[in-house]
Amino acid sequence: MTPITYPPKPSPGDRVAVISPASGLPGLFPVPYELGLKRLREEYGLEPVEYPATRKMGSTPAERAADVHAAFADPGIKAVIASIGGDDQITVLPLLDRELIRAGPKPFFGMSDNTNLLAYLRNTGIVGFHGASVMVELGRPGAMHPQTADSLRAALFTPGPYELRPAERWNDINRDWADPATFDEEPALRPGSGWSWVNADRVTEGRSWGGCLEILGWLLMADREIARDPAEYDGGVLLLETSEELPSATDVFRTLRNMGERGLLRRFSALLMARPKTWSFEHPDNPEEAARYAADQREAVLRAMRDYAPEATIVFDVDFGHTDPQVVIPYGGTVRVDGPARRITVTY
Repeated sequence: MTPITYPPKPSPGDRVAVISPASGLPGLFPVPYELGLKRLREEYGLEPVEYPATRKMGSTPAERAADVHAAFADPGIKAVIASIGGDDQITVLPLLDRELIRAGPKPFFGMSDNTNLLAYLRNTGIVGFHGASVMVELGRPGAMHPQTADSLRAALFTPGPYELRPAERWNDINRDWADPATFDEEPALRPGSGWSWVNADRVTEGRSWGGCLEILGWLLMADREIARDPAEYDGGVLLLETSEELPSATDVFRTLRNMGERGLLRRFSALLMARPKTWSFEHPDNPEEAARYAADQREAVLRAMRDYAPEATIVFDVDFGHTDPQVVIPYGGTVRVDGPARRITVTY
């Protein structure tokens, strides 16, 4: 099994890199980006440092890789945070210098397309952190969601265990970043329904792996950053979430089925399945359509897990995906899933 360690944590006053290894959307939507930078400074006491491709739409994979290298090579940078996700980060991976990054380990925060870099770091022996991009979570209109803010603060500064809690109120409907009125007030929230448990008769603890399901599918197709020996994942905790592209239940099942055929699913002792995003600008589902989409996705996951990992503990609707709030999950770090007590504890 690959030795993996937690990188040193930053302290208030430290410099942190803000990079765009997936997409230069800060250049198109400066308002949420600048708001996220402001909160890094004022609410977390950190000094963000931009890199050449951070605001550059259409940057090349080589330019984005250079920013990753510069951030990890600079001893004055104490953490690295992605501005946002995208759909092109897989092209950056072959250009990365693993030894350079291993020599300067730093906490990296990102999700969605940043699943690529999180998986790369895990294979390099570095725990990453799934969650908390600058534009989305830090740049949330009105204020950060308290659960997101607390989880990010703990992940940034405090090593040790952190217990996750189901969101009492949540949201997955976005407003237009191009409309200044979007940032006048916080998003409207709706009541949460708690987590749903399957095979909750045991306690499991292991190192996490996974991320955005669509990105994992791409990594599997490209045969990148997937352990050559599936035993690498034995006893681990699988993290899965789906994006704002709202993949169909059929696509979710097929991706999981193919992971099962590769021998991956049965390796994990538990699955944390994030609350699915059920609304997008392209698919503005009404409440009934949204509920049906979520139910269909859950059944697709259950079907695949029944076929390939019937004994695994499953927890549905954990708040670490494309919905709001978003808690930070250590990627490659320790996650404890206590079924009888209905508790999830991560180690930051």
